[in-house]
Amino acid sequence: MNDVRINRRQLLQGAATAIAAPYVITSTALGNADTPPASERITLGHIGVGVRGGGCLGEFQRCKGMQSVAVSDTYKDRCDAYTRMIKGKAYADFRELLARNDIDAVVVATPDHWHAPIAIAAARGKKDAYVEKPLGLTIEQDLACLKVFAENGRIFQYGTQQRSIPHCRFGCELVRSGYIGKVHAIEVVAPNGSAGGSTQEIPVPPTLDYEMWLGPALRKPYTADRCKNPGHFFIHDYSIGYLAGWGAHPLDIMIWGSDADQAGPITVEGTGVVPTEGLFDNVYNWDMRIQLGNVRMTFKPGGDSTKFIGDDGWVRISRGGIDANPKSLLTSKIGPNDVHLLESTSHQQNFIDAVKSRKPAIAPLDQAVRSDILSHLCDIAVRTQRKITWDPKAVAIVGDEEAVKMTHRELRAPWTL
Repeated sequence: MNDVRINRRQLLQGAATAIAAPYVITSTALGNADTPPASERITLGHIGVGVRGGGCLGEFQRCKGMQSVAVSDTYKDRCDAYTRMIKGKAYADFRELLARNDIDAVVVATPDHWHAPIAIAAARGKKDAYVEKPLGLTIEQDLACLKVFAENGRIFQYGTQQRSIPHCRFGCELVRSGYIGKVHAIEVVAPNGSAGGSTQEIPVPPTLDYEMWLGPALRKPYTADRCKNPGHFFIHDYSIGYLAGWGAHPLDIMIWGSDADQAGPITVEGTGVVPTEGLFDNVYNWDMRIQLGNVRMTFKPGGDSTKFIGDDGWVRISRGGIDANPKSLLTSKIGPNDVHLLESTSHQQNFIDAVKSRKPAIAPLDQAVRSDILSHLCDIAVRTQRKITWDPKAVAIVGDEEAVKMTHRELRAPWTL
């Protein structure tokens, strides 16, 4: 917990001894076997409570040792509804929520283009952050997040919940422990994007603060699909589509099960469709070929899986289960001398525990950056129609000035990183 929280506890203790008049302490303030006292709870603010953000808020209510106290959303009706549910306070502007000294951490589940700017502001405000995937709208934003969180000593949890599914951890431990031999190929599959979307301008709903919803993005006419899920995932002003929005999950498992992306220069090439009609303009139907040092990787649309192929067999991990060849791998026991990854069965509880202990969460920022960069390299390769080379040691695209420029986007004033 941050220093402000400790000072508040000391202040309350001092006040208790100074007041001579009788007063009542509620059972919830003192805590019980299942509920810690208020002074020991992690206080949360929720920024973005749409489809995913509302789900996150509900999932956090099942966690021990926390209390949700504030909500911010650009849609007033849903902001007010979730605020009533937690008996907290509503904020139209997330900056007012971040200004509260009594909030320890925030859950960021806004549209994609807001993830990095809000996370960075939270870290600068000495708040820990649970951030839904994907991470930044650009590689520059990813690296800015990494720098600011490190400078401020903040805990980060990426919303790649598959890390808290036991069979996903087991599969990655099999790979890292050498049960399939040396990995020479990886096949990643994620759900596809879409073309379409209405371009017909319509009135902004009275409950929506459209200016705040747009934030650092260019101002564009409001349409029926612009601010709705899944529409905003398919618009380049706010996202790079399911290359990152869904790709974050199987790409994150690839990072968890292998350090192939750190072994040497990465080259990315492939094809994809960028719609030229309708509102949506993000890549779909992609077919990417990636070289990670000596490991060949493919990334294509489909379901949601990561397949590691080694000299002695293969393991395929998805949210729904795990498969392997030979099948005997599935009954293997990870031994004491094998690789043991951090264990979690609740992504949200793991974050709360990490905030308390100040130890890294199961989906830390440095690994989130690695997987998100792969998504951006794919997007850049399709849009330039060229092979892109990334140097993981220099943390930069090399040999292509046009591609380097695409790692940055201007933010609309007054917003900055």
